[in-house]
Amino acid sequence: MSKLILIDGNSIANRAFYALPLLSNSSGLHTNAVFGFTTMLLKLIEEQKPTHFLVAFDAGKITFRHTDYKEYKGGRAKTPPELSEQFPLIKDLIRAFTISQFELEGYEADDIIGTMTRAADEQGMDVLVVTGDKDMLQLASDRVTIAITRKGISEIELYDPAQLKERYGLTPDQIRDLKGLMGDSSDNIPGIPGVGEKTALKLLHEYGSVEEVLANAGSIKGKMGEKIQAHADDARMSKELATIFRDVPMSISWEEQAYNGYDKQALGSVFRKLEFKSLLEKMDFSGAEETDEEPAVLEELNTRILTEESVGDFAEKLPQVLSLHVEVIGDNPHNAVVLGAAFNTEDAAYYAPLDVLKAEAAEPVRRWLADPDKPKKMCDLHRALVALAWEGIPLEGCVFDVMLATYLLDPTESTLTLNALASKYKLSGVKDDAEVFGKGAKFKVPEVDQVSEHLCRKAAAIYQIASIQEKELEDNGMNRLYHELELPLSNVLGDMEKQGIKVNKQELEDIGRELSERIAQLIGHIYEHAGGEFNINSPKQLGEILFDRLNLPVYKKTKTGPSTDAEVLERLRTKHEIVSHILDYRTLAKLQSTYIEGLLKEIRPSDGKIHTVYKQTIAATGRLSSQYPNLQNIPIRLEEGRKIRKAFVPSEPGWRILAADYSQIELRVLAHISHDERLMEAFHENMDIHTKTAMDVFGVSEAEVDKNMRRSAKAVNFGIVYGISDYGLSQNLDITRAEAAKFIEQYFAVFQGVRRYMDDIIKKAREDGYVTTLLQRRRYLPEIKASNYNLRSFAERTAMNTPIQGTAADIIKLAMVQMAERLQEEKLKSRMLLQVHDELVFEVPEEELETMSRLVPEVMENALPLDVPLKVDVEHGINWYEAK
Repeated sequence: MSKLILIDGNSIANRAFYALPLLSNSSGLHTNAVFGFTTMLLKLIEEQKPTHFLVAFDAGKITFRHTDYKEYKGGRAKTPPELSEQFPLIKDLIRAFTISQFELEGYEADDIIGTMTRAADEQGMDVLVVTGDKDMLQLASDRVTIAITRKGISEIELYDPAQLKERYGLTPDQIRDLKGLMGDSSDNIPGIPGVGEKTALKLLHEYGSVEEVLANAGSIKGKMGEKIQAHADDARMSKELATIFRDVPMSISWEEQAYNGYDKQALGSVFRKLEFKSLLEKMDFSGAEETDEEPAVLEELNTRILTEESVGDFAEKLPQVLSLHVEVIGDNPHNAVVLGAAFNTEDAAYYAPLDVLKAEAAEPVRRWLADPDKPKKMCDLHRALVALAWEGIPLEGCVFDVMLATYLLDPTESTLTLNALASKYKLSGVKDDAEVFGKGAKFKVPEVDQVSEHLCRKAAAIYQIASIQEKELEDNGMNRLYHELELPLSNVLGDMEKQGIKVNKQELEDIGRELSERIAQLIGHIYEHAGGEFNINSPKQLGEILFDRLNLPVYKKTKTGPSTDAEVLERLRTKHEIVSHILDYRTLAKLQSTYIEGLLKEIRPSDGKIHTVYKQTIAATGRLSSQYPNLQNIPIRLEEGRKIRKAFVPSEPGWRILAADYSQIELRVLAHISHDERLMEAFHENMDIHTKTAMDVFGVSEAEVDKNMRRSAKAVNFGIVYGISDYGLSQNLDITRAEAAKFIEQYFAVFQGVRRYMDDIIKKAREDGYVTTLLQRRRYLPEIKASNYNLRSFAERTAMNTPIQGTAADIIKLAMVQMAERLQEEKLKSRMLLQVHDELVFEVPEEELETMSRLVPEVMENALPLDVPLKVDVEHGINWYEAK
């Protein structure tokens, strides 16, 4: 039996956007609507097994309905750019699924679906229509079932004529009459004032249709009868507007709508671009992308497995090593397993298992690995350096890291495995790790000869990839960025990670006990206000207390009932005292579980330290990311969060923690790049930039700037750096989009240099296809020339903020490299421990405090000279908390 699925594309995209948090990938592209759409498609394919599939979209804002009623859909808010930019991605996704899509100027998706259901009905085909719009219920028939999404997109209600009759007491055709009487505010269909769903249903149960209601209006008592008579024309027009047109001139055949399964390769490519890692793993799309080009074949390798007996003789071959690969098993290099190392030479490749590398006879090999004057080409230097260090094997002298080069050449590249890189550079013969080792529960290290062959091929691929990338870096003007910043930074980060930061476990446990006591108090207050005990962590039970027992207003619904998410609770904060207690409880409970219990688990028993991992190749902006654990996310806006820093202490008695923080570095970079006179003046005169912005935008004196003015100015200052939209600013400040748009307009009217910069950088991005930081870090923007408005708009926002954010990231990285050099040059004992956004953290002996308090800001403020001064605030104390 044939089965057709029809999806109302615009409706489902909107539902998905507002149902899911505002997710984005590392390049800043918003993806929540795409992700929701994807999960729905996968679920439908698995459960419904369609033979035919079509997604219908609205083609534009003007349809034939506007001819009769110009105000049709006139009350709708402008689509947020965060959603608009996702429609092209959704359409790309649908193509990768090999699902047909259709739109036609002048018609809505409803009309296309209505036309298709009629045609399918005539063909004897079963149809499932998926939409969030109840207007579609008029299409239900014996063969057509309507799936209405509820609670976002996570739940659906199925309607055929029988279920429609049971739920509403109506036939499908009467849905038009229902909308004719009650109207539809979402489409700006007027209906009859004062007639809601309940009244409309009552009238239809008695009279059957709009026409009969109007014919009997004189017998309907009271004001309702008068309203019906006064608005008879509105009711007729509303019914007409709500009627789905089922005769759209369709140019798509049944053959084109046939569904034979998705294109795994194309879908995997889309998932990688969007960074849907969970779906990539779940659907086993983690391998490299295939290409139409015939890959080059790596030469047949003469591989040899080294033993304790032969490793000594191999030392003579070390001057001939062209490239090196260290195989590290496990996500966290601080507790990963080093399998061994493969050495590639011109005539052979050699594999040394870890036990051989650590053998007494391998001392010459270890000396070679530790020698900074012996050049080595590798992949993922940082990971190898840290993992080998825990095995007591120093690693220095890396002159090329293909993973790092790949990241610089294209920071949006998400597949950085050697298998994927070999495929990218048209080299065959390098297997995916999962093919050799298996994955998940099936992971197993195979026999040594298989491991040797696999790792030796990796080592050989590194040499060939490096040879190509060296020229690419040269051609792109990135040699300095690569060799003077990113590559030395890998070594600096490795040293910081190996050093780790000491944690006072007792202090952390004491803070945890304080939090537990405070949480217990809050629970008591919550129970008192609620009139009894309940599970505060249960959204359902909490909803019953807030909305049923305390009668607080419902702002949003989920599949289990009224929403109790953070956004809703913030809106309810002033409505009842219990809400503040609940918000505080949630915050402290997260501190307890994530940062007290979580950090306690990460303390290494052998040295009492936490060793985080810094990732250089994740953020497209160039920023570093901290993992295992993430020390960049310890909340400091709340005092209880800041207190957690008390547990971070020096590792030597009598030493101090010194913290140095760039002040508003991104806004200073913006002032330098834009040469905006007002911004530059504020920084040269050491004014508070947010107060200065408020003065200029609101046209008031410094004394007249109040807290709300400064808060608004701060939001737009930082928002400009991140390419904020009126929608985003309205969410941040809890104001209307119109007010937010006006504020942004006022900002640009005052800061005209910023406006000019943004116009100029977009123009340059169109000409070059990319933008750069001051240190020539590139961000490619192929969508900048797209005909699609939403894709182009996203690329324009990225073009504006990348040079700012990327340069700020480059500056602190540069400062880290220079600080490491100065510490060594001046033979200081002080150690650099952490980088947290715009902050560097050191541990310093008492006798070096004065020197470091002078040296650190000197290096950081002069890391990269700008036309406005960089400012660094330095503090020190017995722990990290006191240093801030």
